[in-house]
Amino acid sequence: MFDSLRQHYVNLLTSGGHLVLLFAGFQIGSIAAWLVVLGLIGAIGFFAWTGNHRRSRLILDTPTSRIASAAQGYVELTGRAQESSDAPLRSKLTLLPCVWYRYTVEQERNDGKGYEIVDRGASDETILLDDGSGQCYVDPDQAEILTSHKQVWTKGGYRYTEYVLSPLDTLYVLGEFTTLGGANSDLDFKGDLNALLTEWKRDSARLLARFDLDKNGRIDPKEWELALLAAKREVARQHGEIRLRDGVHLLRKPRDGRLLLISNLPEESLARKYVLWGWFHLLTLVAAGGGAVYLLAV
Repeated sequence: MFDSLRQHYVNLLTSGGHLVLLFAGFQIGSIAAWLVVLGLIGAIGFFAWTGNHRRSRLILDTPTSRIASAAQGYVELTGRAQESSDAPLRSKLTLLPCVWYRYTVEQERNDGKGYEIVDRGASDETILLDDGSGQCYVDPDQAEILTSHKQVWTKGGYRYTEYVLSPLDTLYVLGEFTTLGGANSDLDFKGDLNALLTEWKRDSARLLARFDLDKNGRIDPKEWELALLAAKREVARQHGEIRLRDGVHLLRKPRDGRLLLISNLPEESLARKYVLWGWFHLLTLVAAGGGAVYLLAV
């Protein structure tokens, strides 16, 4: 879950990074140093702006689908969160009922200047989403997750932080929708046919009783053609039954690298958050560029 930085934290880190770079520029004071500082601020602002702009456009441009009729591919869903297993999930630190959690434990440094992380983790259980038309499992692996449920407290020189998504939260999810089984089952007719014929050959007595029409104790070529035709009909019947069953819907990280987003915030709030951060980074980029041009001019 922590293999990459989420955009929410990227925004906070880049804002702090700007301040650190500005402080370094004031400390050094030379024009050459300021040009390097402003160049770094502009580059950071550009990449942060593109990330936020891309996310806001995905949220605003992707129409909301219903689970029962959603097309295979990149979709947007909203629905109630539910536990996906009979064993209820509880958060790591507060033991609250939840469908997802992430926690961090930090210890105060010996010099009293801040904290250092000593433990952190997140749940990896799938989340069940129900929108009234159907149910879909959501795999949180590699997801960008934003939640309004956050608790922070200190005790005995440690600081604890916990985020959760609660049962019955209304979730907004954006990712790759696929149906496993059912009409979308990936079936191997030839392989299943060979497996069925191999099974019939093992029970030679039953095979002879069924297809040895002239009762000569062996299956001749014409009788084998009848057995092959019967096996094909049997495999076709089995595949038809499989495709008539209800498939299992799953939403996961897109294979093309696009955003997998899970949040209990409304769609409008999410889009507005990314739009505002995008404007902030764009203004930072413009200000850094303007400052660099001024320094080069003087």
